[in-house]
Amino acid sequence: MDINRRTVMRGAAAVAAFGIVESVAGTAFADTASAYSLEFDPTAWSYDSANDVYYQLGKVYVTNPAATDYEHLSIYVPGAYLKATANSDGTTYTAKVDPKGTVGGYSGRTAPIVIPVNTPGYAGQKPATSYNYSSVSKYLEAGHIYVWPGLRGRDSSTSTRSDAAPWGVTDLKAAVRFLRYNRGVLPGSTDDIVLFGMSGGGAQDTVAGASGDSPLYEPYLRTIGAAMQDAQGRPLSDAVAGVMAWCPITSLHEANLSYEWNMGQFASTGTRASGTWTSAYSTDLAKAWPRYVNRLGLRDEHGRRLELTGSGDGIHLAGSYYDHLIQVITTSLNNFLADNTFPYTITTQGGPPGSGQTGTSTTYQTVEDYIAYLNTDSEWVTYDAATNTATVSGLEGFVKSQKVANKPVGAFDGYSRGQTENGVFAMGLGAPAHFAPLTRDVVKANEATYATYSDWSSDYGSAAYDSDFAKKDSVGKDMAWRADAYNPLYYLSPAFDGYRRSRVARHWRIRTGIMQGDTANTTEINLQLALRNYGIRDVDFATVWAQAHTMAERTGDSTTNFIAWVASVTKK
Repeated sequence: MDINRRTVMRGAAAVAAFGIVESVAGTAFADTASAYSLEFDPTAWSYDSANDVYYQLGKVYVTNPAATDYEHLSIYVPGAYLKATANSDGTTYTAKVDPKGTVGGYSGRTAPIVIPVNTPGYAGQKPATSYNYSSVSKYLEAGHIYVWPGLRGRDSSTSTRSDAAPWGVTDLKAAVRFLRYNRGVLPGSTDDIVLFGMSGGGAQDTVAGASGDSPLYEPYLRTIGAAMQDAQGRPLSDAVAGVMAWCPITSLHEANLSYEWNMGQFASTGTRASGTWTSAYSTDLAKAWPRYVNRLGLRDEHGRRLELTGSGDGIHLAGSYYDHLIQVITTSLNNFLADNTFPYTITTQGGPPGSGQTGTSTTYQTVEDYIAYLNTDSEWVTYDAATNTATVSGLEGFVKSQKVANKPVGAFDGYSRGQTENGVFAMGLGAPAHFAPLTRDVVKANEATYATYSDWSSDYGSAAYDSDFAKKDSVGKDMAWRADAYNPLYYLSPAFDGYRRSRVARHWRIRTGIMQGDTANTTEINLQLALRNYGIRDVDFATVWAQAHTMAERTGDSTTNFIAWVASVTKK
C-alpha cells in the first residue's frame, strides 16, 4: 500500500554537501485563496542535455502560500526516468515517467526522493532560482531524484509575517504532500522519501521524521492550503521513509537542563562563575535534569531501564543511565582508535560548519602520545596497547578535556530571551519568546534565592515565561502546542501525550561529533534510545570522536556515506 493512502495512527553545512543551488529571497505576497494549483505541470520541464537532467524550478507547493518567496520547490530528475518531447517554444519539454529507465540500479518508479534540509540555527531554506548541475550531480548520478523546497525559518520573518516554529517543518511537510499529490506524473517512489540535514537542519528533519501525520500540524497545513487529499479524495501523508541527521540540535524543551548536567556542572567561568545568580541557576538546572530523564523510562538494547542516581561527587553521576553514557563515550574513542593509524593529525573546528575555517592542528606520533594528551589535566582514560582499546572512567574528565561548555547558562531558552532558539519560537512579528516549561519551573522554584544576587533582574523571573506561554500565534495555538510540535520525543516517548499519534520514519542514520559544545551528548543518545524503544529497528547511530559540530563521519565523506546508506534502505 502506498504511504499516501494510509491514515494517521491513533487519530487526529555545509553548502556543497547538501547540493544547495543558487538562491535569492523574493518578496512576500498576501494570502490569495486558490491563486495556486497543486497540479504539477508535466509540459514545463527544462532539460540539461550535457548531463541528461530534466528539472523544474519555482513550483509553489501549496494553494494559499503565506510566503511566495519561500514556499516553492525545484525538482531534478535523471533523464533516464522520463520520456520527453520538445515543445514548440524550443526551450521546454513535455515528459512522462519511463518506468524502465534506470540509473544506479533504480528505475523511474523505484528511485528514492532525497530532500535536503539546510536550516542552520533553524533558519529558513531559500528556494532555488537558477539551475546548477554541479550542486546536485552526485545525487543524480546515484539515481536519486533531488527535491529542493524553500522553507521558512527563524530568519525569514517580515514586518507582516512571522515564520517562527512550527512553520519550517510545516512547509517541509507540505512539500512532501505535494509530491504525493502528484505521484502519477512524477518519477520516483513516494514510499522512499529521505530527508537529510545537519544542526538545525538535522533537528528539523528529525522532527519531521518523528511527526508524520501528527494532528499538531493539521491546522497549520490547512492554513497554507497544503495537499490533504489526493484528486480522488483519499488522505495524503507527510510521513517519510528515512532521516539522516548530523548533530541535530533538538529536544529544545529540555536542552537547558541537559546542557548544565552534561557540561555546565564542570565549568566555573563566565555565567558559571561563583557568586553569580547564573551559577546557582546552572546547578539548579543540572539537578532538574535527572528527574526529567528518569521519567522517560528509556531502556538499553538489553531491556535495562536507564536512570540516574545520586553520587558522592557531582550531580547524579551514577546509575544505569550514567553507565550507558560512559559506554557511548568509550565506544566512540575505541572506534576512533580502530579507524585510524598513527601518526595522526587532529585539526580543531575553527568556525561554523561550511565556513571553511579551521582551528589548530596537532600531530600525535603514537596512540600513547594521544592518550597522554587526553590525560593532561587528570587521568580519565586508560589504554591497553595489546588490544588497542581504551576505557573512559568518568564524565568529568571527558568534558573538561574534550567537551567544554561554550554556551551560557540558559543555553537554549535564554533568561533574557537572547539565545538563537528564543527566536525560533518568536511570538508575533520577530519578538523572541520563552518556550521551555521545564526551565520556567526551575526559575519559579528558585527565584527568591536568585533575587539575593546583585546581578539578578526581575525581568528574568517566571512571570516572563508565563506571559510568553499564554500568547497565541496566527493559527490560534499557544507555546505549549508549538513546542510539542518541535519536540521529537513528544511522538516517541510514552512520557508525552503525542506518543504513537504519528507515523515515524522507519529508517534513521544519526551521526554527531562527540566534542561539540553546541548541545549535550544526551540529545542524540536519548533520540536513538527513544527510537529503538518505540520499535524502530533500523537506527544507525554513532558518535564520532575528535569531531565537533559538523557533518561528522567515522570514515569517508558525508555525501558518499549518505548515498550509500540510502541505497541500503531503499528498494531498487
